[in-house]
Amino acid sequence: MKMKVFRRETFNAAHRLYNPNWTDEQNEATFGKCNNPNWHGHNYVIIAEVEGEINPDTGYVVDMKILKKIMQEEVCEIFDHKNLNLDVREMQNIIPTAENICVVAWNLIRNKLDTKLNLKIRLYETERNFVEYDGNV
Repeated sequence: MKMKVFRRETFNAAHRLYNPNWTDEQNEATFGKCNNPNWHGHNYVIIAEVEGEINPDTGYVVDMKILKKIMQEEVCEIFDHKNLNLDVREMQNIIPTAENICVVAWNLIRNKLDTKLNLKIRLYETERNFVEYDGNV
């Protein structure tokens, strides 16, 4: 029997959407206020959706204490109160859009999660703007 479980964490981070291969005018036209050279920040919400079989010995799909630890160590500690453009090695050389942050977070969590489990990540950049990545497909 397959089941989905969810864990929610938060982190705060600053970034600038900027393509170094473009002119300032192209960046401004594409990214608008998000291209502010003095950065801007968000209070991100990240939700991990883990799907798998219920373990008959524990009744768990995944031990939520373990999932919490993975998310905090692999995402929150790396991203929280950081400038994503400057401080986060995993974000170097990519534009730190919500889409790219979500993919990076998925990879970081996926590397620590049992391979029998499917993982989907939903990332809220604002209350109204969010993305979702399922690298299993």
